[in-house]
Amino acid sequence: MIALDEAVVGGAEFRRGAEDRRPQTNGAASMDWDDVRVFLAVARHGSLRAAGRALGLSQPTIGRRLSTFEATFGGPTLFDRLPEGLRLNAAGEQLVPAAESVERAALMLERRRAAASPALSGTVRVSVGEWAAGFLARCLSDEGPTALPAGITLELVESRQTANLARREADLAVRHHPPESGDLYVAKVGTFACAVYRRRDSTSSAWVTYTEEQAHYSTARWVQQQIEKTGAAVALRASNSTMQLAAIRAGSGQGVLPCYVADDDPLLERLTPPIPEVAAHYSVIVHRDLRRAVCVRAVIDWVHAVFADQRDALAGGR
Repeated sequence: MIALDEAVVGGAEFRRGAEDRRPQTNGAASMDWDDVRVFLAVARHGSLRAAGRALGLSQPTIGRRLSTFEATFGGPTLFDRLPEGLRLNAAGEQLVPAAESVERAALMLERRRAAASPALSGTVRVSVGEWAAGFLARCLSDEGPTALPAGITLELVESRQTANLARREADLAVRHHPPESGDLYVAKVGTFACAVYRRRDSTSSAWVTYTEEQAHYSTARWVQQQIEKTGAAVALRASNSTMQLAAIRAGSGQGVLPCYVADDDPLLERLTPPIPEVAAHYSVIVHRDLRRAVCVRAVIDWVHAVFADQRDALAGGR
């Protein structure tokens, strides 16, 4: 990809040239296809700042490119500037279907170009949740049978939502809730067992669990059932397992943790066998256009290898 200003925009290889060197058509500068992507990002996210985060560009760069795109059409602006952000107006709405068509074509070509590259080097961006992020990070090694090829840089991007692989927000994903639609290749790689843990010198029966906003999580539902059965108190509600682990290690109470994390912690003791209801079954997910890309294929193989190598620890077999 070609660097644009401070960062890279996916599909940058489809640019028509730098802003001051664009060829002229009927006296007007031809369109920069990356400005189309900026237009769509602002339309989807509703602000320059959010669009910049999505594309990896600064807010001033997004604003400059959006202004350029709007000026291309020589008429009114395409967004209403409101106190709460930017909202497409009628003129902008009319352009969205054509812009999305351009985006789909550019992204398809980009994915196929990447798949055709024979180089076993570069950065592979992986969308992960917090448990998979911690697991994969601790499995990185410069040597041994599960080492990544030397030329590959792994980029782990943690989020609660799976990245949009069609838009190249990530090259692949390792998640326990695969998308139900899309032109995707999905393969199971392994299961994270979970159990209840507490600090060894603690006698607290209070629970450490997720927040009310995450009450739909299988772990949160299971803990809530135990609270209703026993009448136990809640010591802490926290939105991620890193905070929960810290509280449990400090002796605040008991909580559900992945066995691969907690079994190796000398401060913790396991109070239950692995809980089938909260086991997390993980899959690797990749767009079919990128499945055969050399670098992506190498990372997929590595993910399969580390899950297989750590199978006993993940299963809570101690």
